[in-house]
Amino acid sequence: MLRRQARLRREYLYKKSLEVQERQTFEKKQKLKEALRDGKPIPTELQNEAEELNKALKLDEAQELVESTQDDEYARAGIFDPKVVVTTSRDPSSRLQQFAKEMRLVIPNSQRINRGNYVISEIVETCKANEVTDLVIVHETRGQPDGLIVSHLPYGPTVHFTLYNVVLRHDIKDQGNLSEAFPHLIFENFSSRLGTRIMSMLKYLFPVPKADSKRVMTFANDSDFISFRHHVYAKSAHKEVQLAEVGPRFEMRPFEIRLGTVDMPDADKEWVLRTYQRTSRKRDLL
Repeated sequence: MLRRQARLRREYLYKKSLEVQERQTFEKKQKLKEALRDGKPIPTELQNEAEELNKALKLDEAQELVESTQDDEYARAGIFDPKVVVTTSRDPSSRLQQFAKEMRLVIPNSQRINRGNYVISEIVETCKANEVTDLVIVHETRGQPDGLIVSHLPYGPTVHFTLYNVVLRHDIKDQGNLSEAFPHLIFENFSSRLGTRIMSMLKYLFPVPKADSKRVMTFANDSDFISFRHHVYAKSAHKEVQLAEVGPRFEMRPFEIRLGTVDMPDADKEWVLRTYQRTSRKRDLL
């Protein structure tokens, strides 16, 4: 079983490496095409390959941008509803258990399982055997939820978040009635390539909502801190929209993306937050 998983993972990474090569070749063709069209000198880095690229251009005049298949599983989004499992770290406190229950209510088509004495590899294998698409794990420090892991199955990726200012549903005053309808999602300020990547990991946890759904979830990025808010709304007789927060609410900050599932500690790191890099000027990542 382990050898089969390793083989499948190698095939997956090989496919992704081919995609990178195709994208690089496409970009080179575009640079050469623009230079020939505008009558400009061929870029220095392309001069050794100019003849071969020119031949390829003549054979491929109608070429299109190579679409990203960075995660093949996401291609099924909207066709098949995601199936999510929520669990906790070992020996969870009552507050972490309550947070896990609320996360189960936040994510439709999800179910919560008690961690017990199970190790992560056993949980991942069980999820794969039951066609689970994503595994969500919440962590805590001294009774306060402070970590969230979203692992896409069966091959990854896995994104790690640090949680801040977690407020549970029952700590919110005048919270709205909880709806189980599939929610509409709002993503704000996820414009960079990394932001798009993280948006995909979060977006595909949720099934496609119906147009008349009155449930809204917001992921708003501000200086790399993602604020999560959960609301329901209703229209009054005077056509005024009344918004009520349902909860929970929290902020989260990504600090690592790995090209593998959560049970693969040796998986390649796609991205890691390095706080003290490029401190000469502030630059938002997302």
